[in-house]
Parts: sequence; structure tokens; C-alpha cells
Amino acid sequence: MSRIPVAVIGATGYTGAELVRLLLSHPDVELVELVGHSKAGKPVESVLPALAGMVPSGIEGGLVGAFDEERIARRAQVAFLCLPHGKSAESAVRLRARGLVVFDLSADFRIHDLAEHARWYGPHHAPELAPQAVYGLPELHRAALKTADLVAVPGCFPTATILPLAPLVKAGLLEPGPIVVDAKSGVSGAGREPGERTHFPETAEGFRAYKTGGSHRHTAEMEQELGALAGAPIAVSFTPHLVPMSRGILSSSYVRTKPGVDAARATAEAQALYAGSPSVAVLPPGSCPDTLWVRGSNRAHLSYTLDPRTGWMLCQGAIDNLVKGASGQAVQGFNVRIGLPEGRGISLPATWP
Repeated sequence: MSRIPVAVIGATGYTGAELVRLLLSHPDVELVELVGHSKAGKPVESVLPALAGMVPSGIEGGLVGAFDEERIARRAQVAFLCLPHGKSAESAVRLRARGLVVFDLSADFRIHDLAEHARWYGPHHAPELAPQAVYGLPELHRAALKTADLVAVPGCFPTATILPLAPLVKAGLLEPGPIVVDAKSGVSGAGREPGERTHFPETAEGFRAYKTGGSHRHTAEMEQELGALAGAPIAVSFTPHLVPMSRGILSSSYVRTKPGVDAARATAEAQALYAGSPSVAVLPPGSCPDTLWVRGSNRAHLSYTLDPRTGWMLCQGAIDNLVKGASGQAVQGFNVRIGLPEGRGISLPATWP
């Protein structure tokens, strides 16, 4: 197979830069376009210093480009959109109209129901295109991804949460009732633009929850995907926390399981569902995943623990929010779509310690 020419739109943010890092080592990809907005026209190395001496030869002039769909369509077959929510939809419309396969890392196409999308994000900017999007969690939607031309790459919190819960929901092992999700994320999840709540002195010595009371937008993804597996609505009570570290997510979900379902049974269900996955590792019952064990990798570590005194099952998932929670997952979906081995270019273990 010849190398696939690829464009990264929004290449200068955290997810865009991480995607560039991963694609540079992908043996079947040629990076031909790195597109920015405020950084357009600047040398790539000045915007992404980690690329000093590594700027791909396909990048014209070694400069970050402005968005020009005609030029991108002439040069690339696949476009990754690493743009803020609300900004991707129009770009996706223009690129799809020119025949490109589009992977959108924003939330613009993740929610299938347009009314539900409007509830969390406001009116959709490309409602005519939304029904074509496939939710890009390869472990659950591998078959649909093989023919998808528009892929909505999942959010980081939903990925860390859905993966450990999906085996139990799919097997019908949960009692009716809401799922309680308590998740912690590193500060890079807030993006590269500085803000008061993510400024280093505001985060380095503290630990706090935010967007409590069911107000975090990622709740909609969790309920959509878990409800689809259950064949009935599932309510999620989700509380995110900000942890003073740059990368990583640890999601801890509390569920009531049916009588006789213990951690060993939950572990066996997960092992069966994710058998052969290049990314998901199911740890022994009672294990506690650590974000350090997956840092810099496309790995997801899952575990199950039953508290026999209260009857609560703890379902944990640890990922790197920038890799399996965003850019690495996009590459994994790309591999499925192109017909490559799913772990191609993203199979390295974590950078530990």
C-alpha cells in the first residue's frame, strides 16, 4: 500500500500536536498539510518546537498553512479536524464535499440525536451531515468504521468510562438505576489556550471538581453509547475533577450488578469483549489502574472490584487523555477505515516512569 496523504487541521493545539507526533511515526502516512489559524504562515518548528529537524518534506515551505479546502483536497485523502467544538462542522462539510475522509476530534458529530446535541452544545452547524457520522470508538464500532467517511472521535472522559462499563451493560449484568461516574483528568484536557482555571498557580497545589450536577457535556456521550448497548435509556451521574498533572484520566464508575455477578465475572466479560484489542488491557480483579502506566500510549487499562459489604461494583478505566482519549484513538480509527492493522503506528507502551 502506498502512503496515505493526510492533513491535520488545527495542528498547533495539544490534540493536533499529539496527532502530528503519532502520524510522523506511522509507516503508512504522509503528512502533507499542517493547518493552523492564528499560527498560519509561521515556521512549523517555531509553533511546535518538538518538531525541530523533523518537519515532513510534504509541508510546503515548512510553514503552518491557512485553511484552504481546495488546496487540502488536492494534496490529501484524509483530514483530521482538531478544532474547538462548534468550529469543525463547517470545515467537515467543505472537506467531505471534496471527497476527503474526515476524522473530527471535536464534539460536533458525536451526538446522534440533533435535539440532544442542541441541549448540550446548541444548534448543530451541519445537521445534514450529522447522520453520516460514526462514533469512532473502535472497540464498539469496528464494523461501521470500515466504511465511514465521517468519524466522530470520542471524548476523553467517555472513552475512559464507556470501555469498562460496556462489557457489563452489553451482557445485561447491571441492575436498573443510574450509574455514578467519578473521573479525574490532567490539565491538558482543557486545551492549549491559557485560562484562569487552568493557569499553573491555580492548579498545581489544588484538586477540585467542576461542572457538577450533571452539567458536563460528556454525559451525553456516555448515556448515548451505554443506552445503545443496553437497548434502553441509561442515566449517568458524572462528576469530573481536575488533577494537577498534565496528562491522564482515571474514571471510577459505581454500579449495582445482578445477584451472583462478582469481579471475576465482570473481568471475564471484559476479556471476552476486548479479546485481540491492540489497545485495551483488562487487569486482574481488584487491581487499581494508574494513569502513569498508560502515559503517552494508546493503551486503556480496565479493572473491576466488588465491595461485598455495600454491593457496589467499581469499574475503573485509565487512559492518556491526549492519546487513547483523542489523537491515538483517531489514528486507531483511521487504521480500521483504511484496512490496516488496528495498532499500526500506535502500539508503543507507555513512557514509564
